[in-house]
Amino acid sequence: MSRKIIVTGLALAIFSGSILSSCESVKNTNKTQRGVAIGAAGGAILGGVLGNNIGKGGNGALGAVLGGVIGGVAGGVIGNKMDKQAREIDNALPGADVVRVGEGIKLVLGENAVRFDFNKSTLTAAAKANLDKLVKVFTEYPDTDIIIYGYTDSSGADDYNLKLSEQRAAAVKAYLSKKGLAASRFTTKGLGESDPIESNDTDAGRSKNRRVEFAITANEKMVEDAKKEGGK
Repeated sequence: MSRKIIVTGLALAIFSGSILSSCESVKNTNKTQRGVAIGAAGGAILGGVLGNNIGKGGNGALGAVLGGVIGGVAGGVIGNKMDKQAREIDNALPGADVVRVGEGIKLVLGENAVRFDFNKSTLTAAAKANLDKLVKVFTEYPDTDIIIYGYTDSSGADDYNLKLSEQRAAAVKAYLSKKGLAASRFTTKGLGESDPIESNDTDAGRSKNRRVEFAITANEKMVEDAKKEGGK
């Protein structure tokens, strides 16, 4: 069963709005100004929610998603688009962990979705079949930047694991690019055995730590389009 934590921009706006609406200074602002204020408060709330619910792991993809927060009315527009994309990813690949936070998506593909042979960076046939499902969704949403993070478990030397994780992330990018997605959309990073999401003391835990994560955020075009749409 996939683990999903959904924190949408709309939910943050509603919660933040309920707090801010009681302030006289906010009542006297226009729609755009209120959107900016709600976005700022939502960011603080988001940090608390994530800290309490996500726990260990996710510093790579999660940090990238949070670092791309725009906020305000434009952020709400982007968040709505990301909501839809997250649902489509979840439907296309039920075995993935789709985490909708702020204005982006953290996507975790464990060994049940993207599996590598032991000590290899070569994608298996099953991994390619699952990535094909993502290609369809990524093609529908071209205005996003995607960082691919590779991870390993703690078996082996640190420097070797780091290199292996980099090769695995690069293998995913190469495959997605081969399928027609623009290579310029992707950045790859290997994080080795860092940020474990489970204990490395058990086979089951090590299996979950061998994973690929995606940070999906708005590119410049989506941001500019959202600002125009939000200003209407």
